[in-house]
Amino acid sequence: MNARFTFIFLLVLGFGSAQAQDNVVTINDLSLVGATTYNWTSDNVYMLDGLVYLEEEGVLNIEPGTVIRGMETPTTGDRTSALIITRGASIKAAGTQEAPIIFTAEDDDLEVADDLSYLDDKGLWGGLIILGNAEIATTGGQVGIEGIDADEPRAQYGGGDNPVNDESSGTLTYVSIRHGGSILSNNNEINGLTLGGVGSGTTIDYIEVFANQDDGIEFFGGTVSIKHAAVAFCGDDSFDYDFGWRGTGQYWFSLQANGDDTGRAGEHDGASPDGFAPFSKPNIANATYVGIGEEGTSTGTGDAIANIPFAVIFRDNAGGTYQNSIFYDFNGAAIGIEDLPDTDVDSYGRLLAGDLVLKNNYFYGFGRGEGDAQGTAEAIFLAVGSDEMINTTSSAQVVTNFAENGNVIADPEFNSDDRSEDGEMFDLRPNLFGAAATGAPAPDTTVLDSVGYYGAFAPGNGSDNMAWLAGWTALDQANAYGEVTGVGSVSAATFSLSAPVPNPANASVRMEFEMNRAQDATMTIIDLLGRPIFRRTAFYTAGEQSETFNVSHLANGTYFVIMDVAGSRLVQKLSVKR
Repeated sequence: MNARFTFIFLLVLGFGSAQAQDNVVTINDLSLVGATTYNWTSDNVYMLDGLVYLEEEGVLNIEPGTVIRGMETPTTGDRTSALIITRGASIKAAGTQEAPIIFTAEDDDLEVADDLSYLDDKGLWGGLIILGNAEIATTGGQVGIEGIDADEPRAQYGGGDNPVNDESSGTLTYVSIRHGGSILSNNNEINGLTLGGVGSGTTIDYIEVFANQDDGIEFFGGTVSIKHAAVAFCGDDSFDYDFGWRGTGQYWFSLQANGDDTGRAGEHDGASPDGFAPFSKPNIANATYVGIGEEGTSTGTGDAIANIPFAVIFRDNAGGTYQNSIFYDFNGAAIGIEDLPDTDVDSYGRLLAGDLVLKNNYFYGFGRGEGDAQGTAEAIFLAVGSDEMINTTSSAQVVTNFAENGNVIADPEFNSDDRSEDGEMFDLRPNLFGAAATGAPAPDTTVLDSVGYYGAFAPGNGSDNMAWLAGWTALDQANAYGEVTGVGSVSAATFSLSAPVPNPANASVRMEFEMNRAQDATMTIIDLLGRPIFRRTAFYTAGEQSETFNVSHLANGTYFVIMDVAGSRLVQKLSVKR
């Protein structure tokens, strides 16, 4: 495992739809009103000038491929630019993998490589804020959203005494939010995506927040759920929840940046005040959280326990569930659970009551602990008071609880975790035959998919895996991860493996290979979940060889042909189509 995180990151930010856009439409707060429908189209660039509110009963439709930018210095006198969908309004931003909807900075040239830095170019505008009428855990059931002046009535969220938990605030699909998070004042910034009291009728699937100065995605109460979320290189926490959020999450990916202002992958709070109901209790499955490396130096920010950097911390009576997830390569501890004296109204109390559950997760590569104790359960699973002191008795109970719930400290065996100075790509899919590729239990709710693997990405070496990042994210455009496509011949020191013939196949497929010397070889065909379909081991003489497999009984889909020879492995992708 590579312990350092020094990442040469080239931002190749280009979409055909964005490149062709020349017509800039300036949008200020007078441009949108309530009870009106607006249509933003991909042949325009929309420039947010200040804080722009879509008021009650307003509808904003955004066409796939549309680019929205935020002025860093608005002409309106506002301190930043942001789009705010107020209570009772809705946004319908349904991008596609081929034509995503991009929110970004005024000066982000989408046609020029590396014009903005993922480390330095943050906080160049505000972000996207969606407010709803679902239940929130605070006095009165409604409050003003973080980052906006408290006296702005349109910034209120929560349903008060009559919450609407199944309310819809619209749709976000294939939306990328980049270089936001303006600092408005000390400890007052805007998140990339802020969700305040948003209801479960809202659809959010395939969302990215990239290089935001503050948190990536923050939930303030509500019941909204998110699938396929990528948060990378933010100045504060990747995923933050508070005020009684009770939705679900699946396929979440967090990637930290090096630097002293790096926050946590997860900062999870319960309610305000702590004993208020309902406390946060979401259900999250198939997360992959990757830190800055076990030897990184960032201390985390915005946290009462900042002297102990955690991957995830639970505070303020927060509950919740993480299952079938991977926590990997952080410089400090893995999980912190707040344990206050003389009360069970804290997250440790939620753990003992069964309201805070971590089960069937992989943890690996943590920097806390000395010598042989580095990365052990006792070093990385902690109960901590608000005075930054570790409670050793409670921590021992946390360790026991986690072991009983199937959590393991073991290498999930990614394809590649190389994040070295030469800029080589890394691949966070579990290896096809790795520990995390199979065996994940079904989640404890049918709302979440049962996929059989751990983490945010399906196992394997083919382009169909990790594919939910492809084509629409800044991460993908930056070539931040690698893949084997199975096109042409691939080679190792003593053998080579050609692409399947034919491909796609419908009845039989021939695999041609060449051996540099006589030796044993094993050829295996597996499905996307890493389950072996065929396996054949034989002794082959030197020279050109071939094997033919009957695939007539296989379902249409993607498979992988793996050839293992003397400790080396080559992979080709195979499609079956009738």
